[in-house]
Amino acid sequence: MVLVCPVCGERGIGKVGIGQYYCKDCCIEFECKNDTIKIYNVQDDGTLIAIPEDSTLKDNVEVAQ
Repeated sequence: MVLVCPVCGERGIGKVGIGQYYCKDCCIEFECKNDTIKIYNVQDDGTLIAIPEDSTLKDNVEVAQ
């Protein structure tokens, strides 16, 4: 199974922990548990900020340039 980023669709995914992954293309972390995906913005200091499930992803994810 090949993982793709739920935000940008790229395959540049790294594993952070059990069920936790990082997309190097758009600099987000996401977690896969129990058939759900939680997406987090990674702040400059490494803090994770959860993106609300009912929001539009492109409005809340700061894609690294």
